Amino acid sequence: MVCDNGTAVTEFILLGFSGSPSLQVPLFWGVLCIYLVTLLGNSLIIVLTLADPALHSPMYFFLHHFSLVEILYTTTVVPRMLADLMSTHPTIPLISCFTQMYFFSCFGVTECCLLTAMAYDRYAAICRPLHYTTLMNQGACNCMVGASYLMGIITGTTHSICIFTLPFRGANTIHHFLCDILPVLRLATGSTFRGEVGNLAVTISFIVTPFLLIMASYTCILATILGVATSQSHQKVFSTCSSHLFVVILFFGTGTVAYLRPEAGSSPDTDQIIGVFYTVVTPMFNPFVYTLRNKEVTGAMKRLTNRFLWSA
Repeated sequence: MVCDNGTAVTEFILLGFSGSPSLQVPLFWGVLCIYLVTLLGNSLIIVLTLADPALHSPMYFFLHHFSLVEILYTTTVVPRMLADLMSTHPTIPLISCFTQMYFFSCFGVTECCLLTAMAYDRYAAICRPLHYTTLMNQGACNCMVGASYLMGIITGTTHSICIFTLPFRGANTIHHFLCDILPVLRLATGSTFRGEVGNLAVTISFIVTPFLLIMASYTCILATILGVATSQSHQKVFSTCSSHLFVVILFFGTGTVAYLRPEAGSSPDTDQIIGVFYTVVTPMFNPFVYTLRNKEVTGAMKRLTNRFLWSA
């Protein structure tokens, strides 16, 4: 039901994939399977980084928190998405929409900051090895992680309040499966300049800037390893950095397409397909990348398995 013109909106209709009823059941089971794999995989990384002393290093300290935020990030979206796929009238109250946008923005920004911290850790380890223990001591790591969560909380709060203090009257149908920033902003009545400026500021601050910092770190890393004569050193550096770099490209690539794509080239269907990738599919890759391509993590997994079998 669409509200009459002039009537304040109290709930939104999440249109989602209701335009393709034949796809809703297969999509439900597909998303559910991916979500379970995401939960199990990231939970495994958290357990391994806590239980195995060999993984008690700054890199895995950041990975531990990144996996935790991945779980929270995808859980903000997927359970409601699954419920709406099975619903004939998927609606969301205004306050619930605000809450979802807040946590979605909060955890998304926290992930960007954590990926930047992980890149700095690799830079310090490879480019400044003699100062590594000083630069990446426990206090410094705690400050970086704390700052990442704080940036997420501040951004989620200010951005959500900025958008939901705009008037919403009349149209209340969101052409998306979640309360994402741009689809909600399109429904606001009156001037949306404040919300658009806020969205641009967040995009530049927490997508473009972290990505440039990460690329600068890897440029320094590349310059350093090219100065190392042995191919064995090259291979060791590549094995430790490739997993993180793959996650960075995947995360920031989908984020850039979602939030920096020209408005003229977007459509509701395209927005939703991209949305599925950066909210459902991308979080699933993190455990696979860090377990299948990382000898230290696979070794920790074997030790944990052996310990469990012996205790059983």
